Amino acid sequence: MSELFGTLSDGTEVHRWTLERAGTRVEILTYGGIVRSVEVPDRDGRTANVVLGFAELDGYLTHPGPYFGALVGRYANRIAGARFPLDGRSHALEPNDGPHCLHGGRRGFDKHVWQAEPVEDGVRLGRVSPHGEGGFPGRLEVSATYTLDASGALRIAYEATTDAPTVLNLTNHSYVNLAGAGTGRAGGHELRLAASRYTPVGADLIPTGALEDVSGSRFDFRERREVGSGFDHNFVLDKGVTGHPEEVAELYDPASGRTLTVATTEPGLQLYTADHLTAPFAPGDGIALETQHFPDSPNRPEFPSTVLRPGQAFRSETVYGFSVR
Repeated sequence: MSELFGTLSDGTEVHRWTLERAGTRVEILTYGGIVRSVEVPDRDGRTANVVLGFAELDGYLTHPGPYFGALVGRYANRIAGARFPLDGRSHALEPNDGPHCLHGGRRGFDKHVWQAEPVEDGVRLGRVSPHGEGGFPGRLEVSATYTLDASGALRIAYEATTDAPTVLNLTNHSYVNLAGAGTGRAGGHELRLAASRYTPVGADLIPTGALEDVSGSRFDFRERREVGSGFDHNFVLDKGVTGHPEEVAELYDPASGRTLTVATTEPGLQLYTADHLTAPFAPGDGIALETQHFPDSPNRPEFPSTVLRPGQAFRSETVYGFSVR
């Protein structure tokens, strides 16, 4: 089901698609592919929205920086110096994070209206990213399909093709608070993460290139423990790149009993504890679990490749499951 959600200043309409199945109710916006809300019950059957967002379109336009619920691309996370080499040529991107390119530049995928079409149990969003958009080479045809499965899990499947060699890294940037959006800090949630290594970063949050063992450090979430704060780091998932989604994370809120599991085909997951959120939310009000390839991979040949070439099909899938205990 879709309905008008708002209108941009140029008259472009933004629609809201509502998906409902097995006790989960999700709203998707055609603006930025945003997951506006995810409503699920707690252990007592009380339903609440567990992702941060806004009731009106103006909220997303006024507060674009945190990427609330957005579909992020062309390249999720950071590319150092807003530049990368490919096939002997250096490509200059739009710097929007100091000298670096973050989440696709000044007008990434999160700031476009996508074309929507219904599919079984969901909606498919698609757009064409022209050659040179944000500095990225190649005309990219890209889609994201949002569906609810029989258990009420939200599945996001990304697909893309290009007419010239390019780089691509897509994710969803929802902030989760399993106690309910607007109820306060989420740092008391407990996290289990199947990652024995992470990619340490410098002061500008660009990876150093090392793959650091988490043993004996605050980055060790292999056994479930409280998340706390101070994280904006990519974790190297033990499973690597896989053809089908495999479970890599579990987030649990002891107060409500709500549990989120994350399964993905991706090799990395960015844990962001949102310590710098500002009004209308507060620091730490949500936790982002961004499935992805690694930051700055185009400049790090030792990292899993993010290169997409003509004749290849990009496919990535992440599944967000909900339950109570």
